[in-house]
Amino acid sequence: MVPSQVLETERMSRAPRRRVGGMAGSALLLLLAVLLVLAVLLSLAVGSRQIAPGVVVDALLHGGTGDDAHVVRSLRAPRTLIGVMVGVALAIAGTVMQGITRNPIAEPGILGVSQGASVGVVCAIALFGVHSLTGYVWFAFAGAGIAAVAVHVIAAGGRGGATPVKLALAGTAMNALLASLVSGIVTTDARTLDEFRFWNVGSISGRTLDVAGQIWPFLLAGVLLVAALARGLDALALGDDVARGLGHNVPLLRILGGLAATVLTGVAVAAAGPIAFTGLAVPHIARALMGTDHRWVLPAAALLGPVMILVADVIGRVVFAPSEVPVAVMTALLGVPFLIALVRRKAVAA
Repeated sequence: MVPSQVLETERMSRAPRRRVGGMAGSALLLLLAVLLVLAVLLSLAVGSRQIAPGVVVDALLHGGTGDDAHVVRSLRAPRTLIGVMVGVALAIAGTVMQGITRNPIAEPGILGVSQGASVGVVCAIALFGVHSLTGYVWFAFAGAGIAAVAVHVIAAGGRGGATPVKLALAGTAMNALLASLVSGIVTTDARTLDEFRFWNVGSISGRTLDVAGQIWPFLLAGVLLVAALARGLDALALGDDVARGLGHNVPLLRILGGLAATVLTGVAVAAAGPIAFTGLAVPHIARALMGTDHRWVLPAAALLGPVMILVADVIGRVVFAPSEVPVAVMTALLGVPFLIALVRRKAVAA
């Protein structure tokens, strides 16, 4: 380590970095787990048809009979499971995105992943005649992966490689390009537009256990990869030079972090369509509760993400009952005030 790196490391180590761990951290995680259980029960019980909590538990654990039990097992349980998986994926992906880009307003769509998935779904409908959610999943994954690779290749060109600023700029440009491509396809094909808009609105309604069965291996792989990168994300937060001085391979760390975020975003977008603001807001809430150590922030985000998705989904079910507002609309309504407050805070640094 060169002297300048030593001085930088010492300076950053003296900088205030709030950490919550031990018993306090464990107690907070337990509280968040209780909140998640309550959100799950709320999602199973509340909707256009109100079902008593006792009936919900009986339907799940004892195979209860009747119309209410059928609604719980066949409709709300798969919907709730997808909501939990999507919430975990978006929250962790957002945490990783903000870590590898050191950008406080980064979220899973920043690398063009969401728009790439949209292109995949549009191509599936318009070119390959795919008309089912289970069929969309694989095309969405493919589109997300190709878009993420393209963004990284573009950002890696020139001096300095794929820096956080270049990644953000390349992602913004790719988002604009892919959005134009999607618009070009759907505006010239009425049938594709009619079908695509139901997926593009972002919803967990109507999802089945088949969709969950297709995405869970990718969710598990993404979560395990992120868990292995937790210490590296802490080092990146101190700056690239400091991370190198601490023995981390910064380009590899950023590539693996981007890969994990891409896989997790692909999981969420493939299952539920684009859902904004969850990946932006949840990491900040998790850091406010747990401090800056990603070994605590990541599990907190994984618990908070599903809570936000499920609560937003329940609100969307009842606010204009018997009609439903898609979860993506509700997360945007809840997330916009948060984003405005975040931007106005003087403490937020680019």
